[in-house]
Amino acid sequence: MFNLANSLTLARIVAAPLIVLLLYFVYWYQWRFAACAASVLFLLASLTDLFDGLVARRQGRITSMGKFLDPLADKLLVGSVLIMLVKLCWAPAWVVIIIICRELLVTGVRAMAAEKGEVMAADNLGKLKTIVQLAAIIALTWHYPLFGLNPAAIGLVLLYLALVFTVFSGGNYLYSFYKKWLAA
Repeated sequence: MFNLANSLTLARIVAAPLIVLLLYFVYWYQWRFAACAASVLFLLASLTDLFDGLVARRQGRITSMGKFLDPLADKLLVGSVLIMLVKLCWAPAWVVIIIICRELLVTGVRAMAAEKGEVMAADNLGKLKTIVQLAAIIALTWHYPLFGLNPAAIGLVLLYLALVFTVFSGGNYLYSFYKKWLAA
């Protein structure tokens, strides 16, 4: 149960409230260092998502717990940080609502497919959505200018791009689900 892959996933779950706490320090005390620390911690936590699956497959330790915790950890990490970005007025609420609703919808579709014994793996559009979304969150959480660059502006552009990928990849999941199971 507590193999390396699952431990990496659990680290992502533990990182989520720590990042939220750091962002609260920004909210309460305008502590810029906390924003930078939150951004770095989010980056490190996001990297565990890449490695936990890789480790599990290489070691042949794909577990039911890992299959359950991995998407949960992703949703907790991304959702909680996006909500904090809205609280800080660093991200528009309507964008975050659409992103979170898409995640819940896709999770529900995957659960229905799993009931039928099928796995709906992430497609390339979903993977691209995730990469752009993570990059947007890293830039938005850093927020403060660095070497003449404005990461907040870059993050907003990336967030809107992630929104486009979110809508299209969500639509793609729904279409695939409809075509494969509901239409039959």
